[in-house]
Amino acid sequence: MNPDLKLKISLLPDCPGVYKYFNKEGTVIYVGKAKNLKRRVSSYFNRVHSVLRTNMLVRHIHNLEYIVVNTEEEALDLENSLIKTYQPRYNVLLKDDKSYPWICVTKEQFPRVYLTREKVNKHGRFFGPYPKTEVAWALLDALKEIFPIRSCRYNLTPEAVESKKHRLCLKFHLKSCDGPCQGLISPDEYAKYIDEIIHILNGETKYVSDYLCDEMARYAADLKFEEAEQVKRKYLLVEKYRAKSVIVSPTISNIDVYSLIRDDSAAYANYMHVREGSVVQSMTIEYKIVDADTDETDAELMSTAIREFRQRFADAYRKDRVKEAVVNVVPDFEIEGVNFVVPQRGDKRKLLAISLKNAEQYKTDKLKMMEKLNPEQRAMRTLTTIQKDFRLSAVPHHIECFDNSNISGTNPVAACVVFRNAKPSKKEYRHFNIKTVEGPDDYASMKEVLTRRYSRLVSEGQDLPQLVILDGGKGQLSAGVEVLDELGLRGQIAMIGIAKTLNEIYFPGDSLPLYIDKNSETLKVVQRLRDEAHRFGITHHRNRRSKSQVHSALDEIRGVGDKTKQQLLKEFKSLKRIKEASLPQLTAVVGAAKANIVYNALNINEKDNNSEQ
Repeated sequence: MNPDLKLKISLLPDCPGVYKYFNKEGTVIYVGKAKNLKRRVSSYFNRVHSVLRTNMLVRHIHNLEYIVVNTEEEALDLENSLIKTYQPRYNVLLKDDKSYPWICVTKEQFPRVYLTREKVNKHGRFFGPYPKTEVAWALLDALKEIFPIRSCRYNLTPEAVESKKHRLCLKFHLKSCDGPCQGLISPDEYAKYIDEIIHILNGETKYVSDYLCDEMARYAADLKFEEAEQVKRKYLLVEKYRAKSVIVSPTISNIDVYSLIRDDSAAYANYMHVREGSVVQSMTIEYKIVDADTDETDAELMSTAIREFRQRFADAYRKDRVKEAVVNVVPDFEIEGVNFVVPQRGDKRKLLAISLKNAEQYKTDKLKMMEKLNPEQRAMRTLTTIQKDFRLSAVPHHIECFDNSNISGTNPVAACVVFRNAKPSKKEYRHFNIKTVEGPDDYASMKEVLTRRYSRLVSEGQDLPQLVILDGGKGQLSAGVEVLDELGLRGQIAMIGIAKTLNEIYFPGDSLPLYIDKNSETLKVVQRLRDEAHRFGITHHRNRRSKSQVHSALDEIRGVGDKTKQQLLKEFKSLKRIKEASLPQLTAVVGAAKANIVYNALNINEKDNNSEQ
């Protein structure tokens, strides 16, 4: 630590504030808040941290600045603002920083209602923000269809209206506006429209839905199906918006609900505002985590998210004066007059479950979108999940699965299927005919197949799989581990066995299986591997049985070679049809000499079989 930095730390005050860390280039690399600036900042430098990221941050700190504030709440507010301004490398950053649309009702004698992304309170009263722009537009269009309000930008002062300065526009002639520009409607009558609109924008959207539903039915009755389809689209959007305003409980009024979930790369926070028993506002935001080893606690992330929501929905907070907030993680700061509650049961617990479900859905939608844009990302995520679930030392880009097939020991075969990056690599599939094992011995058959497979890969210098899956329980796995030990590959290849119930996974040396969630990505890949190995092995086994059965009678006939057999099978398709064929039919295919041999041999065999019976 340089002397100047050490001196600054020793002079820090014991009060709330915000601190900024700078690197040698003078770039802000971290912004933090503290109840006690001196104690918090000193904690970075007086010990070695368990998190690598924090140690890296400390090594890059060359200078610091701080701002003293009155309360911890003010510190959180300032921290949030500075993080957005500087986008520091070591901070958790708000990923979704776009401005959402608002619906504004202006402060005029004849107010306008319009959509905007700029919230300037002096211009009027704002409702929102709306996370879905198309929903906001559908709601606004419906309001303008229901209420004949103006959309022009004229400055309709009392003097301008009295002098009839402005001409009536097309909307008046289409009966979409009552003509306030020329005083054809009084301010009091117009105000009634605005009052109704404000009620709807406050969450009472049933009126809009009913109106659109009636319009849709009217157009359909008049056989105006194109117009009915347009109204239907608006109706569905408004209904989707209304779905978030579902009645929760009439006993719950004016509370906020916050939930937080996270993974290694991002955190997702959901906010819902409940008014008179209905959810009237809902939004989810995402924070990207710059480093997977971040030491930002859930409480700190929740604090950052709550501050963000309170800024975006400042009007709702001022209006409803929320005194209680339901959370799944208690933030590490206090808001005057607000009590944070983590419910364990009842209606509030159900509310929190809805909020968590919305956060999970937002996360799922994000992942699906990213996977659609970048398919390789999904494969990598799946492989990382497999690595984590199976406690593997390496990401299993190359996986092989083996399955044995036999019926009472006849025609024993084995199949090996290969997956690359969680997808089948069919050109690398291999069949094995068991050569050294007599009778139905699955363990010995598995040892033979694995020995042949991996001794060949080693001798040819080919890459080895990171994971081998054996379709069988502990017995199959023990046989496989013996082969790896004999070949000296135990440390290079991970091996597991899967039981018939599929979600039971056996590891070498563990007597008890690992149980995996049936809905997990890992189990889906394992199931696909096993099904593919089973299909591939059964197909080969069936072909071998069929081939031996079809060719057995023809193979016993002297003077009939492979070419003759191929000609007969190509023409007659099966041994049964060859037996049923007449001598002239056989002669037409293979000639008189060969036809006589085949005909006599098959008929003699048939007569012998009949006489034995």
